[in-house]
Amino acid sequence: MNRIPLADLDGRSFDVAVVGAGINGVAAAHRLAAAGYSTLLVDKGDFASGTSGGSSRILHCGLRYLASGSSLGEILVHPGRFATACRMSRLAMVARAEFARATPERTVPLTLCYPIYRDGPYAAWQLRAAFAILRLLGPAGRPLDFKLYKPEAARAALPFARWLGSPDKLRAVATYTEWQFEWPERIAMDAVLDAARLGAVARNYTGVTGLARDEGAGLWHLGLTDTLNGASAQVSATVVLNTAGIWIDRVSQLANPNAPRRITGTKGIHVVMRLPPECARFGVTAFNRELWPYYCLPWRDLHYFGPTETLYEGDPDDVHATEDEIEGVIDEANRLLPGLAISRDNVKFTWACVRPLTYDAALLPQGKRSREIHDLGPGGLPNVFAITAGPIMTHRSAGEKFLETVRRRISPSGAPGAMSFAANMAASNGSPALLDHDPALTLSELRARAETEQVTSLIDLLARRTRAGWSETMGFEAAECAAETVGDILGWDAARQQSEAHAYRVKLAHFNTLTGDPREVPSVVARD
Repeated sequence: MNRIPLADLDGRSFDVAVVGAGINGVAAAHRLAAAGYSTLLVDKGDFASGTSGGSSRILHCGLRYLASGSSLGEILVHPGRFATACRMSRLAMVARAEFARATPERTVPLTLCYPIYRDGPYAAWQLRAAFAILRLLGPAGRPLDFKLYKPEAARAALPFARWLGSPDKLRAVATYTEWQFEWPERIAMDAVLDAARLGAVARNYTGVTGLARDEGAGLWHLGLTDTLNGASAQVSATVVLNTAGIWIDRVSQLANPNAPRRITGTKGIHVVMRLPPECARFGVTAFNRELWPYYCLPWRDLHYFGPTETLYEGDPDDVHATEDEIEGVIDEANRLLPGLAISRDNVKFTWACVRPLTYDAALLPQGKRSREIHDLGPGGLPNVFAITAGPIMTHRSAGEKFLETVRRRISPSGAPGAMSFAANMAASNGSPALLDHDPALTLSELRARAETEQVTSLIDLLARRTRAGWSETMGFEAAECAAETVGDILGWDAARQQSEAHAYRVKLAHFNTLTGDPREVPSVVARD
């Protein structure tokens, strides 16, 4: 899948233009291409480089939707909220089962522990009830493995239990099986590649700078600009899907400056460190002081804590963890697991994103969390549709919903094809590894990804196309080697290779708060 010159698109017409190549936009383009629609997918940045790449990476069971903090009395007064929670939990359970079945190469199981305290928000019977509801809502095939341990049994069987705070108030520890994406950017890229195989045109670093309606022809005209070299083109489409995430309102306002607001954003950061080895494949889930979900989750040989949940009104193109936010996450970690005595010195790196939630000033200043697909016609944008609060775990069903929406408006201009959810796995061919601590990532994979996946920078290659950017060192020590490995393919001379390695490390320092070799960061040492 080559990145075709923008001039080659000038004047072309499509059934559907998808604006925003995060996980939901990619899923929509994938479904539409398979159904025979001529489809254009563009993003002003790289594929899955926004919220999708900054998620908590959990293919979760939907428990958080049921954990509303409400009493039974409040549920009776507001039954609609409970119905919405059940709907979202059902979507999560179905997605969890289907994704793990269809793409096992991209999922990893883990065991999550939930401590139940005497003065905590939920009692053991409520957890039993919640998991009973989840079992009823979900399909068979991916068990939840819910268990309850008494405190002494938990301390003997579970690595985190002996480090929990307030042992005198601990009533039980629940455990259940959860699944984790390995990793969202690669999942999105796999879908982009298959959408292209089915006929879709996909192009990264292609911003939509104009959106105008031709009522007579029933078409939308989209002005496109290459954000790397300034080239421009104009295309048309009958239907436009606005899947631009936190930028949705900006896209809509290109056509109507007074388009109603759809998005509000909350910022979430995660902090990565190495915990004692017995914690491998175990995590902890709880609630922070504001009663938002808070996790300690395993990631390969590491663990990450988070997320935060704060209203974000800053620059959506410059989202990174601040020192105050990092200290806040560490403070919550020590409140949950004081026996670990975590400090700022233990942090290897961080990441952050802004969640594109549904704006509703009357009900929830921080936005509604239920996924919604909006018909923007009443706001002056006929045949334009947008999605808000679409989590990664349900992206495939979001693609199906978009397909249903488009089918109600137009018929496909082409023949359908068979879509594939198979992971695009690169063969190593005995090639040397890029990273000493990660033999699965080879130099031959770097070259294959650079040649076929619209790589324009070392950041694209290491942070999103390969697992280097999500390894223990984030590829910090291998930047020059990686740039040299793909230099001939991408036309980089020695000076450009050095420039790319430098730019990659600048990205790590700014967006991941990594300024030195993470191998020198001390591991967390638990107190007895």
